[in-house]
Amino acid sequence: MRLLEDEMDAGLSPATHKKACVKMFPTYVRDTPDGSEIGQVLALDLGGTNFRVLLINLLGHAQITLTSKIFVIPQSIMLGEGMNLFRHLADCLLDFMRKENLVKSNVRYPLGFTFSFPCKQEGLASARLTSWTKGFSCPGVVNEDVVKMLQQALDEKNINVQCVALVNDTVGTLMACAYKDPHTAIGLILGTGTNACYMEQLDKVGTWDGDYNEPKQVIINMEWGAFGDNNKLNDIRTKYDEEVDLSSLNPGKQLFEKMISGMYMGEIVRLIILDLMQRELLFLGHREGYSDYKAPLFSRGGFYTKFVSTVETDEGIGFSNTRRVLEDIGILNPTYDDCAIVQHISRHVSKRAARLAGAGLAVLINRINRSNVTVGVDGSLYRYHPRFKRNMEKCMQTLVNKNIKFKLALSDDGSGKGAALVASVADRSSRPKTVLNQQSESDEPGTPINFQRTVFDKTY
Repeated sequence: MRLLEDEMDAGLSPATHKKACVKMFPTYVRDTPDGSEIGQVLALDLGGTNFRVLLINLLGHAQITLTSKIFVIPQSIMLGEGMNLFRHLADCLLDFMRKENLVKSNVRYPLGFTFSFPCKQEGLASARLTSWTKGFSCPGVVNEDVVKMLQQALDEKNINVQCVALVNDTVGTLMACAYKDPHTAIGLILGTGTNACYMEQLDKVGTWDGDYNEPKQVIINMEWGAFGDNNKLNDIRTKYDEEVDLSSLNPGKQLFEKMISGMYMGEIVRLIILDLMQRELLFLGHREGYSDYKAPLFSRGGFYTKFVSTVETDEGIGFSNTRRVLEDIGILNPTYDDCAIVQHISRHVSKRAARLAGAGLAVLINRINRSNVTVGVDGSLYRYHPRFKRNMEKCMQTLVNKNIKFKLALSDDGSGKGAALVASVADRSSRPKTVLNQQSESDEPGTPINFQRTVFDKTY
């Protein structure tokens, strides 16, 4: 825990920030919503291999409705020229807007952009990508302002949308949870990747370049997936972690993420299974039939993280789900011992990931030091793994200061709703010609924007 806190302090200090692994970027979001916000806004959510477009209605009284559509991002675009990625996003948005009858010449919709990659935020609607993660490697984007690139793609297609805020998915998760729970002070993503953000006091943020008005706090985007990139975690990394890293698109980077997130968990399990097979400690009765299942187990990515979650749902000694997973990869009629070993591997890889995430959260909760702290959590790993939350909580109970009450809350569709909460306030403050502000004089239900307080730093 001390290691992480030291890395956090290094990221917050102007003297050490440049070389720090955990970058600790200020987000310019200074407070959380109170549930009274009202209005309509679009949001884009890019966080992995899928991409979502959302139309969100904030109804007040902590109520939200939304319409959304999921689009797939082909690998050719994930690895291709950078501007083509943003043109693809614009095409998806236009398709959605046509179906929702939002393509109009007399209005311009505000949009919040959830961009779940390491960025140096320079304002609420300005952020430069520092590195790609999660399988993306588009040239021409690193060190560029991704909001400008998106807006350029939107303008090329004459789409009546203005991107008014860029939000990291962790910040969106925190904000969406805070809309319903005022104790929320931390956002956590546990999905394809992992990251965390939290509310920090301004006097601890040496890199802060904004004003010091009340509230004297700002949400910090940690980019904690890079924890350990300076070899500080070598003592707890295994040979399987090293192999996962070496075969990844970004060797030596995001080492903490590679020990936790859904993109890599299944691969760690696969490598352990393969090691035991090659040492003749697993599937002994199937050696003559290796060709039947060689492709999945001998191919990188052949054992999906969803298989780990499925195996973890087994209770007792029946192993029905474990057997089904093994049969899916060609291992017919596995023995009791085969199933028990695969379950043991899956359980311990999962437990390690949950404990690492839980220990990181304990550092943040103790640092915030409030009597009650809610952690808003989103991501497929947290949602669908049957034991992940329980294992995290057990770890946290031993590490969080006893005078602090904490809870983990699923931030339902946090990245989309959170982006909407940020963007709607940004629109009210700085975009007088967008659709929301054109309607702000109206008292008709569902149309007005009536924010009781401005909750974001106005320097953007």
